[in-house]
Amino acid sequence: MRKKDMTTLHNYVDEAIDRALSEKRIVGTVVQVAVGGELVYSRAAGFADREQKRSMSENALFRLASVTKPIVSTAALALISQGKLSLHDPVTRWLPAFRPKLANGQDALITVHQLMTHTAGLTYRFFQEDQGTYELAGVSDGMDWSEISLEENLQRLASAPLLYEPGNMWRYSIATDVLGAVIEKVTGMSLREAVQTLVTHPLRMTDTDFFAVDSNRLTAAYADGSEEPRLLHQVLELIPFIEGTAGFRLSPNRANRTSAYLSGGAGMVGSTGDFLTLLEALRQGGQPLLTEAVAAEMSTNQIGDLVMPYWPGRGFGLGFTVLKDPVAAGTPESAGTWRMGGTYGHSWFVDPKEELSVAAFTNTALEGMSGQYTTDICNAVYTGIREGKEAARI
Repeated sequence: MRKKDMTTLHNYVDEAIDRALSEKRIVGTVVQVAVGGELVYSRAAGFADREQKRSMSENALFRLASVTKPIVSTAALALISQGKLSLHDPVTRWLPAFRPKLANGQDALITVHQLMTHTAGLTYRFFQEDQGTYELAGVSDGMDWSEISLEENLQRLASAPLLYEPGNMWRYSIATDVLGAVIEKVTGMSLREAVQTLVTHPLRMTDTDFFAVDSNRLTAAYADGSEEPRLLHQVLELIPFIEGTAGFRLSPNRANRTSAYLSGGAGMVGSTGDFLTLLEALRQGGQPLLTEAVAAEMSTNQIGDLVMPYWPGRGFGLGFTVLKDPVAAGTPESAGTWRMGGTYGHSWFVDPKEELSVAAFTNTALEGMSGQYTTDICNAVYTGIREGKEAARI
């Protein structure tokens, strides 16, 4: 499909955005869609800051939360492409002091592959109960403001028992923070410098960093409310997640703290356009960052038939989910589609079969990550593409 054939897609996506705004499910959003390597849709809507009446702009900056993970995972895979790191490396090769044990006290071997596929035996504090082991150890999930260093956070993480024997289960986790520390050791750089060298500078992703490169473009942060999204406190806010778990501990002002520890799983700030640039580079074979073989591995299910709670019909590659069964997942996406999101209100997906990349960022947690808005945008894109193709054939 060509850009001129995208009128139907524009109409459906516009409708999905306008409905979410009118129903006050989100405060603001930027949505970008690329098809066949061409940007065919880009729109900023709503408010970047509702209280200040600041309209959303296409170059707005967002707290990326877990959108950080594919960026840092790409940095690790760039090192693998260069022969400096291996998926089979034990983590202790690079982090000799990182030796968390099983619940029975036995030693466990964790590999780089297990970090990247979230099969390392780790979890997140927000998945545990209020007084879970990570809470008691003082582990940060990478989204709260803390004076501790990455090294100190990993020491605390290693003091808590592993949830399961590495390789035996899949659980979404803080593993990408550990991967960030591995990257530092391999490169001899800070994680920030390494990500710049390996990913953001080669792709000219000038908006993406571990803090807001321009605080005037940073969006305000909101969370779901009973009547409309509520503004989050800047210092610390607890957002309920799954009943019985500790919930997300968010400190929106972390985005302006250059001294915050470099969280490879949740700590970056960036724009929608920057991230779409990365998605398109990966979809088209990974150049100039990765070899084609490594890029193909990144987007291939790496965990077999291990069960993924909350993501039916999906497997996991080296940094994001990979769709195995569209029917089980209840989605119009093609098998092989990659997808992830971010706590502060983001979703994205890449459908290689359709040569399609979509980034939908909002400033509203959790609606923009896992609410109806994510489903509406996805359905709108596919309905628009399908009807556009039919119209082009007539």
